[in-house]
Amino acid sequence: MNIQLVTVDIGGTHARFALAEIAADGAITLGEPITLHTHDHASFQTAWEHFAQLQGGKLPAAVAIAIAGPVGGEMIRFTNNPWVIRPALIPEKLGAARYTVVNDFGAVGHAVARAGAEFFVHLAGPDQPLPAIGTLSVLGPGTGMGVAHVWRDGTGGYRVQATEGGHVDYAPIDSIEDAILARLRQRYRRVSAERVVSGPGLVDIYEALAGMEGRAIQQVDDRTLWGLGTSGADSLAAAAVDRFCLALGSFAGDIALAQGASGVVIAGGLGLRIKDTLIKSGFANRFTAKGRFEGLMAALPVKLITHPQPGLFGAAAAFAKEHLQ
Repeated sequence: MNIQLVTVDIGGTHARFALAEIAADGAITLGEPITLHTHDHASFQTAWEHFAQLQGGKLPAAVAIAIAGPVGGEMIRFTNNPWVIRPALIPEKLGAARYTVVNDFGAVGHAVARAGAEFFVHLAGPDQPLPAIGTLSVLGPGTGMGVAHVWRDGTGGYRVQATEGGHVDYAPIDSIEDAILARLRQRYRRVSAERVVSGPGLVDIYEALAGMEGRAIQQVDDRTLWGLGTSGADSLAAAAVDRFCLALGSFAGDIALAQGASGVVIAGGLGLRIKDTLIKSGFANRFTAKGRFEGLMAALPVKLITHPQPGLFGAAAAFAKEHLQ
């Protein structure tokens, strides 16, 4: 018997909703997603009711929710929006008798485990499918840096572990990155990797490079900088994007070493937007530049997941794993 459910992916700015269907064999079909702005709704429940209205007033009695933040405890608070979710009240407030709540990058891990080969693009290492057994390191730059890992048993079974790996210490490896770190230390007592390898981190990279050249620092937001850098319209912004790609390669390699990975997947909306830039950049060289372990790193396939809604798809996959196995 097929299961109908609502799948939701909630961040600080947007809440994405979609209807989904899980077939008896576990196959997942995702409906057309609808994106709502969190600041337009007083609570998750009112956003849920808005989505219900858009769907004709009635929703399935099952829901999978991916949340950008820790999901343990009786109350879930968001870092960048005022919503609060109490999982125990989901059946009463939403009319969903069955539910799954998962960290957003945990949901991405489920998407990596379940998505077909057509949703992966080769970035580095041997151009071969991701291994069906062992650990896959999953990381993605966005507003922050998400990190998870997926363990697969070779027979289709898997487990996902979301982590806070983006908050490890930033590790510069040349004089330019030393300058970036020095600039960030003026603002933060401790500089984590996500201060550099995240969307907003491009601004600090850009300003550090401008300072090295004695240029007046232009106040430009990160979205504008990404556009200027990836298009080549501004040479300093392009240099900042290239430096970002190098730092991302180094960080991805560190995570793969720490997790004992047999393959690596880059995820996140930013990763997808800069796909072509990543492929042409020094990302791959930095990924393998691990001294005595260069041979090991060069043998790891590195992919980019291109699924348009990995959070929604992954949340539905997490629901299927929890309730159907």
